[in-house]
This record gives sequence, structure tokens and C-alpha cells, in this order.
Amino acid sequence: MQGLLDQVSDLERLTNRVRTNTATPRDLASLRTGLAVVPEILEALPDGVTAGGAVIGRIHSSIEAVELLSAAIPEDPSISVGEGSAIREGFHPELDEVRSLSGDARSSIAALEADHREMTGIKSLKIGYNRVFGYYLEVTKSNVHLVPETFERRQTLVNGERFITPELKELESKILNARDRISELEREIFRRVCAEIAVYGERIMESASALGVLDALVSMSQAAAENGWVLPQVDDDTFLEIEAGRHPLVESSLGPGRFVPNDLDLSNSDRQVMIITGPNMSGKSTYIRQAAVLVLMAQVGSFIPAAKARIGVVDRIFTRAGLSDDISGGQSTFMVEMVETASILNQATNRSLAVLDEIGRGTSTYDGLAIARSVAEHIHNSPKLGCKTLFATHYHELTQLSTKLEHVDNATVTVREWQGDVIFLHEVKKGAADRSYGVQVAKLAGLPKPAKCL
Repeated sequence: MQGLLDQVSDLERLTNRVRTNTATPRDLASLRTGLAVVPEILEALPDGVTAGGAVIGRIHSSIEAVELLSAAIPEDPSISVGEGSAIREGFHPELDEVRSLSGDARSSIAALEADHREMTGIKSLKIGYNRVFGYYLEVTKSNVHLVPETFERRQTLVNGERFITPELKELESKILNARDRISELEREIFRRVCAEIAVYGERIMESASALGVLDALVSMSQAAAENGWVLPQVDDDTFLEIEAGRHPLVESSLGPGRFVPNDLDLSNSDRQVMIITGPNMSGKSTYIRQAAVLVLMAQVGSFIPAAKARIGVVDRIFTRAGLSDDISGGQSTFMVEMVETASILNQATNRSLAVLDEIGRGTSTYDGLAIARSVAEHIHNSPKLGCKTLFATHYHELTQLSTKLEHVDNATVTVREWQGDVIFLHEVKKGAADRSYGVQVAKLAGLPKPAKCL
């Protein structure tokens, strides 16, 4: 299937170019190639594949369009229309006839050159062409005395002279008229072909949309097969249970076997809000973003990198992570953080997943802690919310919420200290951290040691 899809260009873009009269001959050739593969794609689909009606029944062969394009457009057409090679020979009799006349006239040029050489005895005489003077006879200086009086001088050069004759003028007129006629006819025929192809536009556009879905499914299937992903159970419940989940992009970057998998267990009725603490650089952000990515993958029908998963239907995934500002809009980094947080609290439902990373860190410690705690409490207590929430924070005081709020639980990312150094284990387990190891991380970053006093 991938081999077939590789032969299909962007049918939607090509069809829109045909509809807007901006298509080139090579666009039509690409469109023909893509449509010609569609019957093979339909034949290659296994029995029983429905893809929720997004594929089967929406991919159309468009045989008539392929036949028209095959008859009208050559295998390797010119880039633009009007150059004489945009329409296949045999498609239009009048165009073929004009082409033949043009070809005969060019042969006559060669014959006329031979006749003039024999008549004048000038072996070096040749017929040339440029856009300014048209066709001309060129004679070197040493042979100018052999030129007959019937030759009309057209141009004098340093090493020779150029002439024209009545016979050459007549041939030139035939050639130029044929060239203009070829260009005119080719443009007219090409426009007509595009208009006929545009009739099939809706069918082609529907096919393009279905092929896009098929392409995504094939890509997800390949990724699942190559990376050992599993089929998640997606149901109408509100559980979010992932066993040995892995972040697909981080795992791909690290290489096989190097990513540390972790479990996740949330539900609206039990562990609704998870407060995640742990050192800097230990993997808190990776863990919560991993959860969002795996939920999204499951919702769109993909297998996911995990040992096992049960994921209830989610209406939206909200994230508040990273630092950014909007200087032109007059919003500071902290204001952007608060606006995004407010948006989550005002829009989330009990079917949503909220991923919050370091709420309240953009202001003073006490204000930030107050805001972070209020946000967590509001998510837990508000009857309009009830969304499953992963809340990563360095405010260790928030872990006390698990003793006061029924559906709040704690998790921490483990580390080990060894001979004054910090070893990150990247394992998430129940419990709370009491340190962030910020000084050790600063040391790892290369901050200089204190300067010695003089």
C-alpha cells in the first residue's frame, strides 16, 4: 500500500489548479499518474476494512479522467503550454497537421541551404536564425565576392555578412506562421482538456480526502508494527490507565531500549488530580506530555507505545506548559500563563484531560503558590469541571492536598544521590518529593564555581 501511495501526488492541490486555470502540462501528468494508481489501491485494500466509512466508498477510480489525460498529455510534457509539446501527438488532427507543416518547413531550410551552397560555390554558407533578423544566409568575408546580386544584404559583421533571399523569406513566413498556430492551438486544446477534467473535480477531491485518511492509517500501522505499539481499549468510561507508557518521539530520539516506561492511572471517580513533584531534569514534563500524546493517539485510532492501555473518550486536551510572552500584545510571560490557565478552567469538562506544568512560577513565591493551590482546588471542587489533571510543580506544599481533597493523589519522579552527584532514574512512583535539586542541575549546566577572593 505504501508503494502505491508513494505514486500519488497531492490530488487536491492539482485539482484546484485545474479548476482555477493555473495548471501546467506537468500538473496534468502528475494528476494522471496519481489517478491511474487508484484502482490498484482499491484492489490492495483487505476485505473488511471500513475505517469508519472514511475510506471505502469514497475513493473513486475516475477512469474517464485518466483516459482523457492519457490521450491528451504526453509522458514527459513541457513545463508550460504553447511550446509545442504539451499535447500528445495524435490527440488533435489539426495540431498534428500544423506540426507536420512546421517540420517540413524546417527540412526545407536544410535543403535550401544545400542549394545555395551549390549555386554560389560557397561551401561555408549557412542559414541561421535570431529573434531580431529572423532567418538569414551567413557568408564569410573571404567569400563575399561570390555572392549573387539576387542576395539582399541584411547585416554586416566583423568576420562576414548576412543576406536574405526571396525563397528564404517565404520559408520563414511558413515556419513562423506554423509556430504561432501551434502555440495558439495548443493553448486552446489544453484549456479544453482542463475544463473537461474539472467536471470530475468533486469525485477527485473526495478521493483525495479518503486517500489522505488511508495514508495516515498506513503510516500509523507501520509505526505500530516497527515500534511494538499496542491497541488501546477506547471506551465511554472515564478511566485513563496506561501500563508502561512511552513517549514516541523521545523514545525514537533516544533509540531502542533507552526510554524508561511509566504507568499512569487516573479516573474521574478516584484519582482525578495527580500532583507530580520531583527534581529538575528528572522527567516530569516528559511524563505529563507523554500522557497527552498517548491519549491523542488513541483518540485518532492509532496504536500507542505501551504494554497495555484503557483510555476513555476525551473531548479535548488542554495544556499549559513552557514559557512565552506576547510583547506586541502587551502581555508578559506570566500574563500569558494566566490567560491560558483561565481558558482551561473556563472550558474544560469532565471528559477533558488537563496537562499543567509549573502553574504560578512566573510570579513571586507566595503569590505563585496561592495561585497554583487555588487552581488545583478549583479543578477538584468545581461541579462544572471534574477533568482529569496532571499537575507538575516544584511547589512541594501542594502535595498536602492529597490529605484534604478526596480525588487528589501524589506522584514523584525518583532520583539517587551518589558521591555528591544526582542520578536521574526517570521512574514515576507514588509519593512526594522534598527537594528539587536545582543547585545540582545548575552545576550540571556548567555554572562557574565561586571566584577566589584576592
